[in-house]
Amino acid sequence: MAAYDFNFLLATDSYKITHYKQYPPDISKVYSYFECRRRKGDRFKEVVFFGLQYLLKKYLSGQVVTEEKIQQAKLIYQLHFKQSIFDEEGWRRILEKHDGRLPIRIKAIPEGRIIPRGNVLFTVENTDPEFYWLTNYIETMLVQMWYPITVATISWEFKKILAKYLKVTSGSLDGLEYKLHDFGYRGVSSQESAALGGAAHLLNFCSTDTVAGLLMAQQYYSCPMAGFSIPAAEHSTIISWGRNREEEAFEYLLEQFPSGPISIVSDSYDIFKACKHIWGDKLKERVMERNEGSTVVIRPDSGDPQETVIEVLRILEESFGSSLNSVGYKLLPSCIRIIQGDGIDIHSIEKILKKLKDEGWSAENLIFGCGSALLQKINRDTLNCAFKCSYVETKGKGMDVYKQPATDPSKGSKRGQLSLRRNSNWFIETIERGNGKPEEDMLVTVFENGTIVQEYSLEEIRKNARLWEEDLAKLQHNEDALNRECIMNGMH
Repeated sequence: MAAYDFNFLLATDSYKITHYKQYPPDISKVYSYFECRRRKGDRFKEVVFFGLQYLLKKYLSGQVVTEEKIQQAKLIYQLHFKQSIFDEEGWRRILEKHDGRLPIRIKAIPEGRIIPRGNVLFTVENTDPEFYWLTNYIETMLVQMWYPITVATISWEFKKILAKYLKVTSGSLDGLEYKLHDFGYRGVSSQESAALGGAAHLLNFCSTDTVAGLLMAQQYYSCPMAGFSIPAAEHSTIISWGRNREEEAFEYLLEQFPSGPISIVSDSYDIFKACKHIWGDKLKERVMERNEGSTVVIRPDSGDPQETVIEVLRILEESFGSSLNSVGYKLLPSCIRIIQGDGIDIHSIEKILKKLKDEGWSAENLIFGCGSALLQKINRDTLNCAFKCSYVETKGKGMDVYKQPATDPSKGSKRGQLSLRRNSNWFIETIERGNGKPEEDMLVTVFENGTIVQEYSLEEIRKNARLWEEDLAKLQHNEDALNRECIMNGMH
């Protein structure tokens, strides 16, 4: 059911309050769609669809119109516009005729699906001719889908890059789902952003410190526990011992967490001295005593990421040694690893991994953490998300509608009722003008007349977002693979 204290009537841009007076007389249907526009030079060619189920469950399902909410909206808009312009009667008709449930139908691609930019992702239409204005009234809320879609897409791009280098330098994708840890909780704008963004990341990885994302996945996507973490130090727990007792601080942590992995930030004063003289000398035996399941993970948190990681690896190799894996790349003993969480984004991570590869190191040695670049340094224009009307019915007659700005052709919109299909070459394409065949349509009705009619579990969504051999082939050879052999079948 929709959140108790949430007033759907107030969850829109101010100007939409006036739109019921602006449509043509005798209009009975407004049909609109959402897409991530494709533009020349786009960094991201595909998008991962996620988050609609949460929005529908929390804000749109069940009785969202009540007399109390109508009166609240009436007062707010009277004060806001300084005139009586709110459609009080229209909303009361929804309450009386539909018990306050929204007469809207939403069709969408299954969550987790990976779709080329420029295709329809979901459509919205009114199911009662009397409430034609409702379709675009909810645009404001639905366009906020840009956020979970963008986070899921960026996380997926991280996954592709990590998979590429892990496969090349280790010969397998073992542990891929733990290679990118979500550090973004503190860097987002709200608890809801943390929950939505954190859950979006968990489509692709099982590693996170954003607890809000776990709760989102549990409550709205039927996943008891979507991600995992390990005990870890922060600077306050190290520097509280004083500069001259850094070794004692490290040793104390090893005693406090004698089994299981632990991450210890080691750059409070000098990361290189800490690795050489403390980890690689005074505490070397304590580290070596730990088994493979109790790895000490060293965390640098300053300096140039590429140079720092390589130098830390070199120092640790001098003390702990290294071996060659099955494809000839160097690997530290299983008792010690590195996590690099400072300065990580979609560009720097590939530079670091390439440098590791060029220097003969396996990506197995390293885990990454990412915060703001994963959950916050994005906006609606990152994927050019847009919601546009494409079809209307007036006096029982349908008409395809569109926009086509002379000053920006890229903002042209689609025409008519839409469907999504795979063509004879197996490529996904949008069919316009109502020409699609229902049996080929990839869009599924997920919401109708206030009720969610199709739900997805996180397990199902992860399967939809899994990585294929084709995705690696695009990165490694810059060409499409025709045979879609699955190389990662989701999370455990």
